[in-house]
Amino acid sequence: MSLPFHPADGDPVAPALRGFARAHADLVELHEKPAHLVARHRDPARRVGLVSGGGSGHEPLHAGFLGRGMLDAVAPGKVFASPHNTQVLEASRKAAGPEGVLHVVKNYTGDRINFGIAAERLRLEGIEVRRVLVDDDLATESDETATGRRGTGATVVVEKLLGAAADTGLGLGELADLGARFAAASRSLAVASRAQTSMHTGEPSFELDAGELEYGVGIHGERAQKSIDRPGTEQLVDRMLDELVAGLPEGPGEVLAVVNGMGGTTLLELYGLTDLVTTGLERRGLTPAAELVGTFVPALDMAGFSLTLTRLQPEWKAWWAAPAVTPAFPRTIEEAA
Repeated sequence: MSLPFHPADGDPVAPALRGFARAHADLVELHEKPAHLVARHRDPARRVGLVSGGGSGHEPLHAGFLGRGMLDAVAPGKVFASPHNTQVLEASRKAAGPEGVLHVVKNYTGDRINFGIAAERLRLEGIEVRRVLVDDDLATESDETATGRRGTGATVVVEKLLGAAADTGLGLGELADLGARFAAASRSLAVASRAQTSMHTGEPSFELDAGELEYGVGIHGERAQKSIDRPGTEQLVDRMLDELVAGLPEGPGEVLAVVNGMGGTTLLELYGLTDLVTTGLERRGLTPAAELVGTFVPALDMAGFSLTLTRLQPEWKAWWAAPAVTPAFPRTIEEAA
């Protein structure tokens, strides 16, 4: 990776936020002290503000999903670091609707703590708050860890479905319950053949031998429990689908599939993976009702991909197809018309 920012330049997040806000000035508004972004437009039927956030380095998550049909405000942290609770607080104050605010939080300790502190302060101000915890990563599903599954690629699914549901005028409790159902219906796995480049050293954050694959890597570059010999691509996708399908809760036979690049994977490769995923699901008796393909939750420039499956309830399909006007989600009112 050829980084335009040298470590001597300092923190890359602040100028990136300013550049993002300039590039999408019609959709988002940046507030720098403390750093948070707010959507300029929201459906007038929305009664609950939707707020998310997390470490930078995963763009377009979360700021790329600000706008009508998705999020109302986001709090961006430093690279791979939780936002400060004051960022979450200010973002939530601006986003809160007449029935309060709903936080969409990935399951990481720092995120949970800082969103939790902000929620306590909001309640003291009389603003109702609920949380949806996204915990979809099968690689960290273990009785040996107290933290539970990490929150990864399913975050985009939860934010999209919740945004469409919020635009129907649902209340805070209804949305919180729905968000929990969306997260519970989703499972993800990620693999990598090359680590992300450290923004401090310019070197890969971890080393893999030739022919090795990190199976179960995290979106912050967390290594898997072990590396494996890299199988053929079709065999790799089959192995991942076996685990993902086995990890899904029981339910209807339609699924949403997200094929997500980890930052250093081309669209050519992602579309090839999508063909393997959809045909693999059909062989397993499942119907791919929709696919989302692209780089949505990367880990800087990591060479790899993640797969997310969400078992769809019939009523969720309309929310997934509902229009959204954001910098990064690939749906617009014109396309949906």
